[in-house]
Amino acid sequence: MSLKRKKKVLQPSPRILEIDDDFSLIKRFIEGDETTFRTLVYRHKEKVRNIVYLTMNYSDSVDDIAQEVFITVYKNLKYFRFESQFTTWLYRITINKCRDHLRKLKIRNIFTPVKDIEEVHGYNHINENMDIPDIVRKAISKLPEKLRIPLLLKDIEGFSYQEIADTVQCEIGTVKSRIFRARESLRNILKPYEGEL
Repeated sequence: MSLKRKKKVLQPSPRILEIDDDFSLIKRFIEGDETTFRTLVYRHKEKVRNIVYLTMNYSDSVDDIAQEVFITVYKNLKYFRFESQFTTWLYRITINKCRDHLRKLKIRNIFTPVKDIEEVHGYNHINENMDIPDIVRKAISKLPEKLRIPLLLKDIEGFSYQEIADTVQCEIGTVKSRIFRARESLRNILKPYEGEL
């Protein structure tokens, strides 16, 4: 019985999700209703986890980084300016957290033999036993970050060009150019696997 009560507290009712948009939840949070933060997390956690997973290319840190994202959001939500969508702000924080972790990883990798890095973090050569999504994911991971992130946001997450521009903080023309270059690079990386794909 206590478990059922706990579940009700942790998961907002569908009615709340339908009635409250992000802005009204944020306003209520700023006014002191901290329970609305749980609804924001519930609404956006899977998207954040997905972006982290695709950006980082391995799953070990997904939950830790997603948790860091929401801790940062919790601490800074009172400063949210309502000038852009909440999701734009949230995904910018998510990408910045991923970048922080990638930077730390690069520093750590200086002291790790290359072979170990490749085996641990999935940068090893693609072999015949891998499934197609894994082949594509590993190919995407080989793209430079500035091309990879816009491509993921557009082709995997379905963001508009404007949303991507707001999230990565650059011009729409730059976003379009980077996505075009990312697709071309990806096509070249995947050329040896044309038959399987």
